[in-house]
Amino acid sequence: MKAINQKEIINQLKPSNKELKQARDIINLIIKKIKIKKARVSVGGSWAKNTHLTGNHDIDIYIIFNLKEYQEKDISKILGKELKKHFRIEKLHGSRDYFQIKTDKYTVELIPILEIKKASESKNITDISPLHLKYINKNKKYSDQIRLTKRFAKVAKVYGAESYIKGFSGYVLEILTIHYRSFNNLIKAVSKWKGQTEIGNKNLIKKLNKSKKESPLILIDPTDSSRNAAAALSEGKYNLFIKACKEYQNNPSEKFFKEKIFDINDIKKRNEANKIIILNVVPLNAKKDVAGAKMLKAFQLILNELEQNSFKIKNEGWVWNDNATFYFILDKKPLSKLHKHYGPSKKMEKPLKEFKKRWKNKKIFYEKNKSYVIIERKYINPETLIKDLIKNKKMKNYIKEIKVQ
Repeated sequence: MKAINQKEIINQLKPSNKELKQARDIINLIIKKIKIKKARVSVGGSWAKNTHLTGNHDIDIYIIFNLKEYQEKDISKILGKELKKHFRIEKLHGSRDYFQIKTDKYTVELIPILEIKKASESKNITDISPLHLKYINKNKKYSDQIRLTKRFAKVAKVYGAESYIKGFSGYVLEILTIHYRSFNNLIKAVSKWKGQTEIGNKNLIKKLNKSKKESPLILIDPTDSSRNAAAALSEGKYNLFIKACKEYQNNPSEKFFKEKIFDINDIKKRNEANKIIILNVVPLNAKKDVAGAKMLKAFQLILNELEQNSFKIKNEGWVWNDNATFYFILDKKPLSKLHKHYGPSKKMEKPLKEFKKRWKNKKIFYEKNKSYVIIERKYINPETLIKDLIKNKKMKNYIKEIKVQ
């Protein structure tokens, strides 16, 4: 592997002193205000692990309730009542309700947790979060290597375990970097991954229930041996990560750490010979994970309908900052007015009989023993199809607003 100046890249990835001070001031202000008997407040997530990247404006704060005192109580309700005294909050629904405060450019999530010493004592998946923090901080010598891994995954578009991304969570990337002992070692190892990859004690992997073994990567959580930390990972993101690692292995470059800013004009320039459809989308007012999952459904609905109506899609994608943009790159040539609609082969007597009955007013033709009828297309231009889809009632369940640019 050719050498690149990783020290320089790491320095670029670290938050500046100004960013650190801004975050510390916000954290301290919030922590000072929260006073709940037998509960302590501390910063969590990547800020506490010192694995956060510059430009990361998401902060987790854990409100850790004494297990003996609060295990039978609604700690979300208790926390919400306390926060309302001091802040404008948004309640978010998860495995246990938690809260969000937006201040300046930072989004602070306040997460109620029961204090536990081992994973088996947890009443909720979030209770294990401080154990994750403890494990990563035991291995803090790898924090800069983790930063490289996180940025690499972000640029490769595989970072994020949310249901609309189904990629690698920050915690999974932290575990992997620590397991392989450096970013370079991780790249070499991932480049060789094939099929399903198992990392961890083989006996513990065998004990996992079936649903936890469906992911392409089985990664035993070092803080909870009954959990596959990578259970939410999709095959698509897994393969994309392998591909990115192989490309880096063959030709290491700083470009693998530089995020491209989405520019629709650049897409237009590169696809002047094709038809480009751009949709401006306003997501639902919901938790980011929920709003993202709904937008993904809207995107897939449009994509599936285009494909089912025989439009040749050369490329497609979507980006989401505040609002979202969907784009579809298609062949400029419109479809023919008439097309062949295929049915069963001559050998399939019963289905063929049903096909003939359905199309009794049409002449049945055969092509290599396969039946077909010639019918008129409903859509010969993709724009018409998309305009009809925008009016579809189902679309209103997925997004707040959608417009053709």
